[in-house]
Amino acid sequence: MGIKKIYLIPIALVILAVFFGPDLLSNKSDSVSRVLESVGGEEGGGLETDTHPLSVEYMRQLDYPGSDIVTEQELSTGSNYSRQVVSYKSDGLKIYALMTIPADRPPEDGFPVIVFNHGYVPPEEYRTTEKYIAYQDAFARNGYVTIKSDYRGHGNSEGRPEGGYFSPAYTIDVLNAVSSIQKYPDVNAERIGMWGHSMGGHLALRSMVVTDDIKAGVIWGGVTVSYEDMVSNWRRSRPWRPSEHEVNSGRNTRQDLEDEYGTFDDDREFWDSITPIEFLPIISGPLQLHHGMNDETVPVEFSETLRDEMELAEKEVELFVYDGDNHNISGNLSLALNRSVEFFNKHLK
Repeated sequence: MGIKKIYLIPIALVILAVFFGPDLLSNKSDSVSRVLESVGGEEGGGLETDTHPLSVEYMRQLDYPGSDIVTEQELSTGSNYSRQVVSYKSDGLKIYALMTIPADRPPEDGFPVIVFNHGYVPPEEYRTTEKYIAYQDAFARNGYVTIKSDYRGHGNSEGRPEGGYFSPAYTIDVLNAVSSIQKYPDVNAERIGMWGHSMGGHLALRSMVVTDDIKAGVIWGGVTVSYEDMVSNWRRSRPWRPSEHEVNSGRNTRQDLEDEYGTFDDDREFWDSITPIEFLPIISGPLQLHHGMNDETVPVEFSETLRDEMELAEKEVELFVYDGDNHNISGNLSLALNRSVEFFNKHLK
């Protein structure tokens, strides 16, 4: 039997309530108050309905205990940091990750942390020690503990690859990585940042409206808009197809949700309830966004939309766009990484 919760009210309704007052939105403004109270951790009453596990409100009420981090393999060292393949627990599954630890003596209050969320890689092709090495290195060299979760079903991690958009699974793995690294010796549990690329940007945004533990986020080429925008405005140069392994594993899809809840017009309240960008008033920290203007995988409009919505919610945000650059911002990699490091230094050190 599903847990009975309430749907959360979208941002537009909150703004209408603020600007036009209770006379115009009398009953709905009361609902907004109850919802925001519920987001803060209290049951706000109101309409009861079975809530999908992907909904932000449902996810905010779950526990993400993580576990002790276990070193599985020592790797060659970086310039001033060690590298290890580690594991931790998420939903009872053993999840592998790549972790770096500065060689310097830890600060009195512990090292700050960057949790890395990688973008889409076919799960059967994914390897813990491949991809994003230069990205992770930039933060490791600058005094951060970093941890890049493989996500379930990727590489040697247990579980099935459920996808990053229509299942909460990968976000749950990321949030358990946060809890696990907070237990690690010489880490400052109050200074956690998150970096996400592409699909990992979606996971970062979802994580930051689910937990208050992430103090700042950096997103590169992120899939950060509403589900309706994803369907209507996400035109890739090459159509994406799930790998055979994902298909055989029963990967979650948009069609699964439409079969249960209908389309956006059929049940907009449901689709809003699972959409991270609808919950920016409760985001846990500021964002820095980066996007290549020639990104053929994720349109730059996605980052522009998130910037606009953050500003509308009166949250701190900055967007850097790179003329002629691609999805990985490889033509301006050093510049974008330096800006990202400076942003985290400002908010985590």
